[in-house]
Amino acid sequence: MEKPIEIRLPDDSSRTVPAGTSIAEVAAGLGAGLARNAVAARLDGELSDLSRVLQRDARLELVLLSSAEGLDVYRHTTAHLMAHAVKDLFGDQVQVTIGPSIDNGFYYDFYSESHRFVPEDFERIERRMEELVKADLPIERIEMSRDEAIALFRSLGEHFKVELIEDLDVPMVSLYRQGTFVDLCRGPHLPSTGRIKAFKLTSLAGAYWRGDEKRPMLQRIYATAFPDKKELKAYLVRLEEARKRDHRKLGKELDLFSFSEEAGAGLVIWHPKGAMLRTVLEDFERREHLRRGYDIVQGPQILRTDLWQTSGHYDNYKENMYFTEVEGQGFGIKPMNCLAHMLIYKSRKRSYRDLPVRYFELGTVHRHEKSGVLHGLTRVRGFTQDDAHILCTPEQLDGEIKGVLNFVRDVMAIFGFDYQMEISTRPQKSIGTDADWERATKALISALEDTRMPFEINEGDGAFYGPKIDIKLKDALDRHWQCATIQCDFTLPERFDLSYTGPDGEKHRPVMVHRVILGSIERFIGILIEHFSGNFPLWISPVQAVVMNVTDDQCAYAREVAETLRAAGIRVQLDVRNEKLGFKIREAQLQKIPYMLVIGDKEVQSGTVAPRFRSGENLEPMSATEFCAFVAQECSNYR
Repeated sequence: MEKPIEIRLPDDSSRTVPAGTSIAEVAAGLGAGLARNAVAARLDGELSDLSRVLQRDARLELVLLSSAEGLDVYRHTTAHLMAHAVKDLFGDQVQVTIGPSIDNGFYYDFYSESHRFVPEDFERIERRMEELVKADLPIERIEMSRDEAIALFRSLGEHFKVELIEDLDVPMVSLYRQGTFVDLCRGPHLPSTGRIKAFKLTSLAGAYWRGDEKRPMLQRIYATAFPDKKELKAYLVRLEEARKRDHRKLGKELDLFSFSEEAGAGLVIWHPKGAMLRTVLEDFERREHLRRGYDIVQGPQILRTDLWQTSGHYDNYKENMYFTEVEGQGFGIKPMNCLAHMLIYKSRKRSYRDLPVRYFELGTVHRHEKSGVLHGLTRVRGFTQDDAHILCTPEQLDGEIKGVLNFVRDVMAIFGFDYQMEISTRPQKSIGTDADWERATKALISALEDTRMPFEINEGDGAFYGPKIDIKLKDALDRHWQCATIQCDFTLPERFDLSYTGPDGEKHRPVMVHRVILGSIERFIGILIEHFSGNFPLWISPVQAVVMNVTDDQCAYAREVAETLRAAGIRVQLDVRNEKLGFKIREAQLQKIPYMLVIGDKEVQSGTVAPRFRSGENLEPMSATEFCAFVAQECSNYR
């Protein structure tokens, strides 16, 4: 008889079970409901399948489908199911590559020289997936040597899998088998295909193998999966709404921006209305920063390569940078603004009495993003950040972090965004001492704890020079977007030999806080377009009002009204075209202009305007001057 082993549970209770008991059997002993909801487990902190057999004392935590981690396991298993269906339908025409879970779903990348997937394929693939679910195929974990796995996938003609395994410096690898389909994977997975309840294939895209444009082009099928059909249906409704709000679609319809292959991928061309929207946001940013004690600065677009070597960017960020040469001297086009700000600080001696200093720059930067990940305004190669760097004494650090948190709170309230916090810790590729990283991380945690702001830890996702608070906005469709960030840095001030004279007359090292509030202006505008569905609040609308006449008899007065509004600083458009009034109103509504001022004989005679909101609501007639005061009041309240 097997020797009993002790299993410690999250509540510190324990269960004694025979050695050789599976995790699934332990779950069943804890309760039928718990067993039904369990999809995987953490065994001594390591993710494991429910089928894993227990041979020693261990700490066990069940991963439930109702958790984010459990949903991730569920969706990754569904990605395997989709790949299985594709292989059943298309056989040797298709090779499988990778299929991870992502926010709101999963994808799988396929390579094929002979078949091009089209949306019409989705129904066939889904039908085959349903058949595999009904078959309730057991999902089995297999461990084999690296060489055996290479031989297996080579025999299957899966050359991309062979490459992945060849790049692994391990003696053993894990595979998962369900019926005739086998895939390389760390796992864990659901116990069987029958546990999958609701899924939908959603879209197609192209992607380069391993994100490298010099490698083969793959076909990516996006999909999603939920524990039940009701949740799936609700998500698909949100997805359809997201398609309607897509900033790339609305950006074209509202004539805000464009992209051109002639200019280059990932480089935004701003049209007049889009440039005006940017200008309004940037002016708002300047006012808010000046009000909070920041100094506006500006650095050059390129800096000598040796500066980037000093900062550590050359060794740790080079693949994301562009370089050039001038008269034999190497230069890096800046991907960040911090270097010039440190040079400003270093331009003269500093005393503790001068600190903190807060440098703010709407700095345009360029980063080499692979073409496969470029996406409208939200992932571009050239963008402008509302970037600031605070240099302060260690004693001032806590107050400065809290000041930035308050800044974020105030700004997000203006735009109507809820948000969540994460602390991203030291990545594998980093610079600086363990002691400095520990001090920086503790400073961020302490500030959040003192302000009673809930947060999660995002292990290993910090900047290479310091940990950071990542602030994720939640938009009108409950999607999360990374925008604001607060980074604590003890390392770059050391590398650039920044100092200040303390009260003791000795030199001391300042701390640097890197932070953005909106983040990339391009990305934030993309988020705003989708959040408001293009119906911008009056204060940031590129065109706030359009003045339109009924007949040519009112042209002169319409022009007079437009000039009055323009003189008052209102962004106004004049429409005196020889078109029917209904056509003009409809066009203004499609352009989502907040107010239409219709000028007829009645308005000419009374010297008034008749404001009509884009929703169709009419305001009381008023003079042009009164309308200007109304707009000014609305804008002052950020409405």
